[in-house]
Amino acid sequence: MSFDRSLKIAPSILSADFANFGMECAAIEAQGADWVHVDVMDGHFVPNITFGPATCAAIRPHIKGVMDVHLMIAPVDPYIDAFAQAGADVITAHVEAGPHIHRTLQAIRAAGAKAGVALNPGTPASAVEYLLDMVDLVCVMTVNPGFGGQKFIHSQVDKVRALRAMIGDRPIHIEIDGGVDPTTAPLVAAAGADVLVAGSAVFRGGSVINPAPYGANIRAIRDACAG
Repeated sequence: MSFDRSLKIAPSILSADFANFGMECAAIEAQGADWVHVDVMDGHFVPNITFGPATCAAIRPHIKGVMDVHLMIAPVDPYIDAFAQAGADVITAHVEAGPHIHRTLQAIRAAGAKAGVALNPGTPASAVEYLLDMVDLVCVMTVNPGFGGQKFIHSQVDKVRALRAMIGDRPIHIEIDGGVDPTTAPLVAAAGADVLVAGSAVFRGGSVINPAPYGANIRAIRDACAG
């Protein structure tokens, strides 16, 4: 997984057909997805329950590219090895999820994955200032985590801009998660984001037996950012 700042679209399988995850992952990649984003929720750190390491291991053979696993769970540390062994290329933990984020990020890298840190909308960019030499990705939540289909929180665009300045020339991705569509994507791309997570905006109108709308939706987001 080499680093580059080109725009990457990472559909969230939270919006996929849960009965057809393998086929859905293959379909979105065939239709132009760059990464596959897996939202892991525990019903504790966020008010929803989704999937665990077994699901990640089951879909891994169906994903040719990057499997991007976003842990919205607390505690995080006991589960890092399981998600790494399940094939996660990137594991992202929330800075708010525990008292020792340095230790968490070290553990993610020690497990062989790229380390991401996520910020809730109410958490300032400065919360990751002293972590930048330990991370490969900063995820800016542009909705409050827990559910798909929420409205984009526009105040986060300034946060992205601040992070881009803070990161400088370090090889760190800025990922956006929440409310991304052809209207909001250009705002965060212009501010410095390079990985856009999109759920309903990608999966809307399509299915594994009719995947063409996935491609059209991905292209619409990409084209909007190209201006």
